[in-house]
Amino acid sequence: MSGFDTTWLDLREPADHAARDHTLLNAARAHLRAGGASALAVDLGSGTGSTLRAFGPDGGTRWRLVDHDPRLLEAASARLAGFGVVERVEADLGALPPAILDGARLVTASALFDLVSRPVVERLAAVLAERRCALYAALNYDGRTNWDPPLEADPEMLAAFNAHQAGDKGLGPALGPGAADALRTTFEGHGYTVRVAPSPWRLGHESEALRDALLDGFAGAVRETGRVERAVLDRWTEARRERPGACHVGHWDVLTLPPGP
Repeated sequence: MSGFDTTWLDLREPADHAARDHTLLNAARAHLRAGGASALAVDLGSGTGSTLRAFGPDGGTRWRLVDHDPRLLEAASARLAGFGVVERVEADLGALPPAILDGARLVTASALFDLVSRPVVERLAAVLAERRCALYAALNYDGRTNWDPPLEADPEMLAAFNAHQAGDKGLGPALGPGAADALRTTFEGHGYTVRVAPSPWRLGHESEALRDALLDGFAGAVRETGRVERAVLDRWTEARRERPGACHVGHWDVLTLPPGP
């Protein structure tokens, strides 16, 4: 699975925190804390620990951060002072040893499941169901990226971008915009109660640096698909830079709770 640098993760964190559905976030917090003293949360694809920062410090819970990139796990240490017991584990998310999830009451992930394949979700759901463990998965991209002001080429660009999102990111053909629905149906199949809520990015002038970085990444992804003529893509990108405006990126948050008491 290709990695992300800390610059991108730091840029997006304020938008991520603002976008999260707070009702589902609070419900996930409550489920974790109901496990009593030293309840364990395991954060998959943890990066520098943004999900833990969204939950906030809580002396009554423990966290295990899991990522394939040791640089991000190292960076997390400097960003999580005062957050209590935080364990860091380097692991391949595509071949995750089930033992990493032992003892967990809650598994979390942010902006992860649109990058993985359906078999990865199915394997994870089976392991969590055996352990009667909940899942809180935030910020799953849903295929909607709307720019304001609109341009004629926007639909063509979005179709190419979404095709790129469904490509293999190192964990099999990615779910892309279908991630939230795949999570819902898979966990419902194991008897879980599943709650979903929108968590869109709304980027304006106050998010200029993130919006510019998003545009660069968006255009780069479109270019890699080869689905759009280079001249058309260049004109569209130049027009976007000249009239940056605002951008709305659709996401969904998902909370799955195991059956029974």
